[in-house]
Amino acid sequence: MDAIDLERRHGARNYDPLPVEIEHGEGVWLYDRRGRRYLDMMSAYSAVSHGHRHPRIVAAAIAQLSRVAVVSRAYHASALGPFLAKLSELTGFECALPMNSGAEAVETAIKAVRRWGYRVRGIPPGRAEILVARNNFHGRTTTIISASTEPDYRRDFGPFTPGFAHFDFGDIDSVRAAIGPNTCAVLVEPIQGEAGVVVPPDGFLRALRTLCDEHNVLLVLDEVQSGLGRTGRMFAFQHEGIRPDGLILGKALGGGLLPVSAFCADRPLMDQFEPGSHGSTFGGNPLAAAVGLEALRVLEEEDLVGNSARLGDHLRAGLAAIRSPLVRAVRGRGLWVGVEIDAARVPARRLCEVLISHEVLTKDAHETVLRFAPPLVITREQIDWGLERIAAAFRQSELARAA
Repeated sequence: MDAIDLERRHGARNYDPLPVEIEHGEGVWLYDRRGRRYLDMMSAYSAVSHGHRHPRIVAAAIAQLSRVAVVSRAYHASALGPFLAKLSELTGFECALPMNSGAEAVETAIKAVRRWGYRVRGIPPGRAEILVARNNFHGRTTTIISASTEPDYRRDFGPFTPGFAHFDFGDIDSVRAAIGPNTCAVLVEPIQGEAGVVVPPDGFLRALRTLCDEHNVLLVLDEVQSGLGRTGRMFAFQHEGIRPDGLILGKALGGGLLPVSAFCADRPLMDQFEPGSHGSTFGGNPLAAAVGLEALRVLEEEDLVGNSARLGDHLRAGLAAIRSPLVRAVRGRGLWVGVEIDAARVPARRLCEVLISHEVLTKDAHETVLRFAPPLVITREQIDWGLERIAAAFRQSELARAA
């Protein structure tokens, strides 16, 4: 029995993987157990922005593993302070609270803004409300799916956590109408990834920042996918020249090796926590701190953010140049592009399966969008190699449908 059969027999069916079995990876390439090579155009949802097994990050992990990996936050670890200092320097926030998964960092932000709402704003106990966008994706914990509008994430998982209200992504008038006297924060992705790489209108984040200031409401940005260079800037909010009150990071922060996340904020918000109010056994462990620190250094020193900016337009233009009746729209920013598919002709998942035969790996969003988010270490030549095969996959799918 092979690995896929074993996974199907013994694993929960909470995922439906594409039919390819990955054995190892290097840089922008993934290899199956037969040695066939594939261009990774997904980067594990931005978790592998540095490429697979980046030598500097692997070396940092090995060096830390030879010392100590986990001690819990019951003690100080020599690796944690430098990581937090670098993260604060890079984000411009005074401090950071390290966690593991992106969802845990989102939960951290939710707890912080609610406490701020009660202790600073004076919102009545148990009445704090957070505004979230429709079609958002912030994770799948019970509290976070309470903020979701996606039926598949919520079905038969109730009762749900109260305290969330919705607005239409990109529509500032919708946000204005949703703000009430008990609103403590707006939590939003600068670009909606799981919804299909949906980019809001220019000026939306600036208007949102102004509106939050007018109402004394915190603005928290979930940049778990969009942050750390994915959009051609270190953080997506920098495209609009604003500064949020809180920033949620994850995925690429782990350098493609392990889960590392963080909630970043200045002292007035972060100091709503005191010892015992929040924590995680593995959050900020020495191994994660060493890997996270080196991941941040690599981003800067190897100019991966600049590479995303330089090659993002090239990738988007190349995808837009594929003249296919299957394509309805191409959108994105930096090395993060969504190709909206006419699912009535061919479901996007079927196109992902065809792409496997052309040695390109990606994943659909809700069967209507193909997502392309290669590692930020990718070269122009590698993008062109992928574009040729993506175009061929579209032609094959058109011919198959015609037949």
